[in-house]
Amino acid sequence: MLHLSSLISNIGSRNLKVTVRVDVADLRNHRTNRQPHQEFRTLGDARRWSSPAARSRGGGRIRRMGCSISGLNALYESATGGGDVWINERRFRVLRQIGEGGFAFVYLVREQQPASDAAPARRHAAHVSEDGIYAMKKVLIQSKEQLDLVREEIRVSSLFNHPNLLPLIDHAIIAVKGDWSHEAYLLFPVHLDGTLFDNANIMLSRKEFYSTADVLQIFRQMCEGLKHMHSFDPPYAHNDVKPGNVLITRRKGQAPVATLMDFGSARPARKQIRSRSEALQLQEWAAEHCSAPYRAPELWDCPSHADIDERTDIWSLGCTLYAIMFNVSPFEYALGESGGSLQLAIVNGQLKWPAGPSPPYPDELRQFVIWMLQPQPAMRPHIGDVVLHVDKLITKYLS
Repeated sequence: MLHLSSLISNIGSRNLKVTVRVDVADLRNHRTNRQPHQEFRTLGDARRWSSPAARSRGGGRIRRMGCSISGLNALYESATGGGDVWINERRFRVLRQIGEGGFAFVYLVREQQPASDAAPARRHAAHVSEDGIYAMKKVLIQSKEQLDLVREEIRVSSLFNHPNLLPLIDHAIIAVKGDWSHEAYLLFPVHLDGTLFDNANIMLSRKEFYSTADVLQIFRQMCEGLKHMHSFDPPYAHNDVKPGNVLITRRKGQAPVATLMDFGSARPARKQIRSRSEALQLQEWAAEHCSAPYRAPELWDCPSHADIDERTDIWSLGCTLYAIMFNVSPFEYALGESGGSLQLAIVNGQLKWPAGPSPPYPDELRQFVIWMLQPQPAMRPHIGDVVLHVDKLITKYLS
């Protein structure tokens, strides 16, 4: 499930623009001899390739990448305005814009009649929306670096298949003329209940808190999604675990469902640092890709000789558990203090405990947070240990 304001802010932080272009053309006449997943240097090339003469030749010399000819023609014609857009063989009606910020525009879309009878068979059943409603974003790409980042996000997102990780359902990337070198179109499930961050702001204003049971069950689902990522060989780190990247689905009479999203910063977790230059490069990368209040100490001040691993995520996970409990992150208090430093508070692990619910959370929850927020990475647990511990707490407090 995709929450849109968070998606926009995350894209904007990586200097990527998002918009949606729509199209009214019925492109069924282009389905013959279609070769999906093509990349074109310009939209004009795509249109010429789709002509009857070109189709009779089987198309030109095209590199594979991730956009069908029907999708390209829809994008090409969309400059005239209208209501439909194609991603590969799938056609979507744009319903309305539901978010924007900085360079980002996100639209609510409904899938129309599938472009071919075979299309539904290729979809994962769990990713099919019952009402055909999805979220679609468009990324405008100016440089090779940005293009590489989008391709890597698509590649990494496609690795994961877990109910607590947001799936990338479909995508297309095309080369274009003008101010942008490429455009990427990504399709996700849509979710309108918001993220943990959105809910925290509301609850904070109302002085409300999650119950101990809900805290544990939300957190356990996050852990399960992260465990899936850490189980790869080599393990993948999410690198930006935070409330704004955890979608919440409310269910009457049940604990909310939590889904971890945004894999734009996900990378293989383990990295050997053997020089000051490598340490500074890692810090620079982390400053761009890892949200400051949830960033692990070793990513703020990396030693010249260090072995970085997936326990950077465990630090962020501990920060997020704190935020689920108290609706604020654990170290941002430093920003409100005279002479306060967020970095120093994090590097030194200087926790402060705000007022919570009445009755208060059990002390075991606070100790659980402290266990994950050890400034020295070697002192932090691995995700398997975290899951075992949260299961013990669930058994104790939910039975």
